[in-house]
Amino acid sequence: MINLREGEIPEVRVTKPYALVAITKHGVANARKYAEKFPYVDVYYMKKFEQGDEAEKNIQLFDGTVRLLLPALFKAYKSMILIISLGAVVRMIAPILVDKKKDPGVLVVDDKGQYVVSVLSGHIGGANALTNEFAQAIDATPIVTTASDVQKTIAVDLFGARYGWVWDSEEKLTPVSASVVNEEQVAIVQETGEKKWWLHETPMPDTLKIYRTTGEAIAAKPHATLLITDRIIEKEEEILLENGVIYRPKSIVLGMGCNRGTSAEEIEQLIDETLAELKLSKKSVKAIATIDLKKDEQGFLQVTARNNWQFITYTPAQLNEMPLQNPSETVFKFTGAYGVSEPAALRCANATDWLLEKKKSGNATISIARITFDEEEIE
Repeated sequence: MINLREGEIPEVRVTKPYALVAITKHGVANARKYAEKFPYVDVYYMKKFEQGDEAEKNIQLFDGTVRLLLPALFKAYKSMILIISLGAVVRMIAPILVDKKKDPGVLVVDDKGQYVVSVLSGHIGGANALTNEFAQAIDATPIVTTASDVQKTIAVDLFGARYGWVWDSEEKLTPVSASVVNEEQVAIVQETGEKKWWLHETPMPDTLKIYRTTGEAIAAKPHATLLITDRIIEKEEEILLENGVIYRPKSIVLGMGCNRGTSAEEIEQLIDETLAELKLSKKSVKAIATIDLKKDEQGFLQVTARNNWQFITYTPAQLNEMPLQNPSETVFKFTGAYGVSEPAALRCANATDWLLEKKKSGNATISIARITFDEEEIE
């Protein structure tokens, strides 16, 4: 916990580019939901709203007035997203402003989550782009009051963030961003994930070109690459990453079952081993899905909380609606469903087939399916 005292700048634990701060009961509830929808935030809120799972979720608690926390966040983060009234924010940040070329972006979100307002460092600090992306992620209205419009292209460090996409590494974010801004040829290869990521009213510029495969992109010899995939890429594809960024969409569902009391460590070891065998990124996992008999299974609850995944359960009747190649009378006898991991994966992913039908190891089983994204493709 962070103890705030006058005249002292506290130490904060920085793991993400942006800080998300709440100081009210409703604000805290929203902040916890926002962190699930927008992957690039470290969450901070007051100790009196502690819920007991903050350590697992990497949420930082503070005791004292938030005014004493902001100087530390101001120095440590690229931007701050504050679920605090606009007037209070203006008063609190005024004494710590330095220069528009150095100050971080500051956003304000109202307590009901209806509006996201760009307050400080809109252009240089990136607050305008963050305002639009964050508002999209939480289904709010963005408020940007800058007179000149921002360049209508891709914000490389926020690409897909509204959908929960994360980049694999930040190493090439700056040079790839430079290629986009300088209108150099940039290849976009999308293998999975949401398709409606271009939301500007104007057409996508000719300098951004979509390729169906990594092979086509390599042949085009672009200046930079945006690669959207849940795969661990092959060695021959690494040339694209000399000036490229990999984005991991939330495209993988883990259907799972386990014996009662199976440890989180055993469950996560099975997940890690299986994803490695299939050459899939753990960052692309969206959810663990299982039968509702397991809704209180501590191993599943701990693993999903630790990884910020959804935990979704289905009734036996819902699972039995899914087609199975190998229905089990034994499983039906004990659960009322003819299978658990296989149908849970298919139903949650809205898929018709598995990447892995079923694997059993020790006390747990796992099935893996890729989510079906049916939006229209970018033209």
